[in-house]
Amino acid sequence: MTGKRVTRLADIAALAGVTPATVSRALSGHTQISTATRQKVLAIARDHGFQVNQTARNLRLGRTQAIGVVIPLGHRSAQRVSDPFYTALIGELMEGLARRGHAMLLQSGAPDDTDWLESLARSGRVDGIIVLCQSDQDPELRDVARTYGPLVVWGEATEGYCCVGTDNFAGGRLATEHLLAAGRRRIAYAGMTDIPELAARHQGYLSALAEAGVAPGPQVPVPLAFDRRDACLHALMDKAGPVDAVVAASDVIAMGVIAALTEAGQQVPADVAVVGYDDVSLAAHVVPALTTVRQDLTGAAEVMLDLLFRRIGGEIAASVSLPPQLIRRQSA
Repeated sequence: MTGKRVTRLADIAALAGVTPATVSRALSGHTQISTATRQKVLAIARDHGFQVNQTARNLRLGRTQAIGVVIPLGHRSAQRVSDPFYTALIGELMEGLARRGHAMLLQSGAPDDTDWLESLARSGRVDGIIVLCQSDQDPELRDVARTYGPLVVWGEATEGYCCVGTDNFAGGRLATEHLLAAGRRRIAYAGMTDIPELAARHQGYLSALAEAGVAPGPQVPVPLAFDRRDACLHALMDKAGPVDAVVAASDVIAMGVIAALTEAGQQVPADVAVVGYDDVSLAAHVVPALTTVRQDLTGAAEVMLDLLFRRIGGEIAASVSLPPQLIRRQSA
């Protein structure tokens, strides 16, 4: 430190020849401040040992500069935090929050705690909340949304709260229509239907089959949270009987299905074609590379954050449904 320690924005402003408001914006990384001015202010602050009292600043603004991101875990079809879909979406949200000068408070919500969301909403620790997956928590989401505005949920659009998600019905249809066009007729569905997103994907699958006059294949009830090394998937596939294609509710499930089929001596896609859902980063690198329904997580994160910050500002921002995209690779 080369100068006398200062404790006020006004002192830094006087030394830099700018206003206290400019100093405040420069120290917070505001994009309207030029790089040269920001670097000058930072250098003076560093030389004089100045540090923003963030707690006092947040109290003055009535903001915490933090956003809660909550994953409801424990429900049978809840994905693990380690699931590549979640890690990718969390990463996109974290980058978007950093650009907005906000921190992320990441936590899980236990289904046996009926106040998990209410407690965070009233804690004063965050300016808004993003919930990743409705799970089986729809009643809690509706209850909190009645009195807490800055709430956005990743999932299937519904009444009662602001929701962002892919058009899962259309995604289920895309996957099934692709298999039908390839001549597959005994098409199984691997996944649960016990949360809104998965139910919509399954309905899209059924709709495409009905339109083509093809009977639904067996449903293989694999939860999203299953471990790909779990031997139960082999038993479930055996129980399903002979099929020539599988629509999977997620890429992780699809990868598990491919592994189970391969170990049973069947070839993908020659004997059984497989389509996943999500297009996680691993999907293009497994063997065979996975045909899947892409959810645009970069775009989804931007939409969620835009809606959330609009709601933090008092706007009534409605739900958004994003279009899915079929990505054709080797597995189907």
